[in-house]
Order: sequence, then C-alpha cells, then structure tokens
Amino acid sequence: MTVFAAVVLFIGAVFNVVTWPRFFQRVAKDSRARDASGRPTTFYTVHLVLLLIAFAIALAAVVAGILLLV
Repeated sequence: MTVFAAVVLFIGAVFNVVTWPRFFQRVAKDSRARDASGRPTTFYTVHLVLLLIAFAIALAAVVAGILLLV
C-alpha cells in the first residue's frame, strides 16, 4: 500500500511540474497580464503565486513519496 501511495504522490508531482509551466506561459502572453505601462497586473501575480504553490506541493509530494519508500 505504501508503494501505491508513493506512486500516486509522484504522479501528482509530475502533473504539477508538467502542467503549470505550460499554463503560466499562456497567462504571461495574455493581454490581462500587463498594464498599459508594461507592469505585471494582479492577474499575472495571482497566477504566479499559484504556480509557486503548485511547485511547492510537487516538491512536498516528491519528498513524501521518497520517505514512504525508505
């Protein structure tokens, strides 16, 4: 059962690492990402925070998966 849990954690981590950067590229290209003077908007900042949280969750999932296998 612990191997299954570790695999699920690894799959979740891979999903976050593969999906979020692609999504964030689209956010960065969106017209709502920058204001008229080129500064990042709240739209951009919120999605950047979501990306960083997703990466932190992915890192925690990898660490937890490794700890389950050790």
